[in-house]
Amino acid sequence: MNETLHASAPGKIILCGEYAVVFGHAGIAVPAKQQAEAIYEPGSNDWNLEWNGLSGDRTKADAYVHKILDVCPNAKPGILHIHNTIPLGKGMGSSTALTIAIARALGIHEREQVLAIENIANPGNSGIDFAVIWEEKPVYFKKPATPKQIDLPPAIIDALQSAILIDTGAPRETTPELVTWITMRHVQGDKAIEPAIHAIGGCAQRMMNGEDFLTVIREHHQAQINLGVVSKKAQSLIKKIEQEGGYAKVIGAGGRTGGSGMVIAFGADPKIAKAMDFEIVEKRE
Repeated sequence: MNETLHASAPGKIILCGEYAVVFGHAGIAVPAKQQAEAIYEPGSNDWNLEWNGLSGDRTKADAYVHKILDVCPNAKPGILHIHNTIPLGKGMGSSTALTIAIARALGIHEREQVLAIENIANPGNSGIDFAVIWEEKPVYFKKPATPKQIDLPPAIIDALQSAILIDTGAPRETTPELVTWITMRHVQGDKAIEPAIHAIGGCAQRMMNGEDFLTVIREHHQAQINLGVVSKKAQSLIKKIEQEGGYAKVIGAGGRTGGSGMVIAFGADPKIAKAMDFEIVEKRE
């Protein structure tokens, strides 16, 4: 009798370090409540993918899953049920979570083996997404050192408990495109890049040292603006939140045009986002 196998992996929230980790600086990330789940039923002659929850463009979603399956060793065709609650393409690691969940459902549990699959399915990743999603704990990440599980300072834990996630819309650029754009500007000597990268790169240690969380988040956000990865609509949202006494930042690669993916806000009234026609994805109590 064929055994049905079930596995899951969370999305992620980067508290600090976007882009800076690519250049060897530290970052801190925490797992999200949203999950990608995979249930594998072996025994079919061909792969049959069944989606529930957020899937986006099914053709693209199916193609990505097949890209994962093609490099999973000894994977035998079957029915793969996928249930996803992680917003797609908005900075929460949905692609990496799906890779890990599928690999685990297929019985692949060695970290390095799954990381190799991730590097093929999702080339050019910084590594921080995989680290926090694999560990499912807060991590301190800095290349080339091994990611470390960490205990967050109490002030950050308290802030996270009441944080809200706001969807500013999908960017028109992919993460690899944005990373390439930042890297090329850095190589070409763009004077805005180095100071912004260093500002972002210093935030992890500042947070762990217990520096005022509000101040660090605000300065991190300003550095992301200086990089050019916070769209005008996301800037308007965060400016309004700050004017009302809160603080917020983009939690992924962001975007130059369109939306900037997901924003995490602290001490913010959800009515601000709703009044500006942004969707509240999560309100923590």
